[in-house]
Amino acid sequence: MIVVPPSFRDMPRWRYDGEGREWLDRLPDLVDRQCHRWGLVVDGATLHGSNALVVPVRRGDERAVLRLAPPGDDVATETAALAHWNGRGVVLLWDADTDAGATLLERLDHDRTLQGEPVQEAIVMLGALTRVLAIPAAADARSTRDIAAEAIVAFPAEWEALAGPTTPEVLDAAVAAASAIASAPDEPLSVDGDLHFEQVLAGGRLPWTVVDPVLLRGDPEYDIGRALWSRLDELEVDDDVFAAFDGFVDAAGVPSERARRWVIVRSMSYLLWGLQRGLTHDPRTCVRLLGLFA
Repeated sequence: MIVVPPSFRDMPRWRYDGEGREWLDRLPDLVDRQCHRWGLVVDGATLHGSNALVVPVRRGDERAVLRLAPPGDDVATETAALAHWNGRGVVLLWDADTDAGATLLERLDHDRTLQGEPVQEAIVMLGALTRVLAIPAAADARSTRDIAAEAIVAFPAEWEALAGPTTPEVLDAAVAAASAIASAPDEPLSVDGDLHFEQVLAGGRLPWTVVDPVLLRGDPEYDIGRALWSRLDELEVDDDVFAAFDGFVDAAGVPSERARRWVIVRSMSYLLWGLQRGLTHDPRTCVRLLGLFA
């Protein structure tokens, strides 16, 4: 039977989650049961992210990973996103048992992500993957335009509740950017609403493959802000930031002005979210982006 890594048990999400901690105790039995059900043999050391356990397995000559998510996670939505892209830029889904929170996935190289690649090259690859993922969208996927429309109302209220963490001019620019996005025609394209360096892995069929995508419909450049703020400390001078922005835009094939607006909207959104939760590092990077793009 597998051993649950102590580092997984120490993840912050379990501190106040009694059901989650009980699930951790049952994981060895759950893995054993799922392996028996799908004819799998454990084939390596157990891995994990912040939420799910990942077990390297084999089924005959096929090398895969068994992923188990805790109670409460929306595995059905996650598998629907993988099925929608069906291996186009994303990890292949081989099997799923949503009631058990289990998925069987193509095995990738979990030791190599875009986080470890030079930042300018990595952000161009994120842009290229954005273009690959921009296939016709699912009609019931959440719209990025709706997200922008919600921000028009949310930004002023949250900004005031936090005693004005930016200048009023920056707040006005964020509301104006969200308004421009919300009033534009909706792009009928698929978007990964959680695309960042650590969720792009090497190995498998493709040089780089997206894992854990969140399916949205709308503007492909929705998450360009996250691509910038997550490694902004490596972009030491402003020209480096603008070069990274241009590299993403060119690789993704998206309009520069619309991408600029999304940098502003997503940076303001994350700034307010982070301050509400006591974060310190990420809000600082968002303030820098807002100063450059707003």
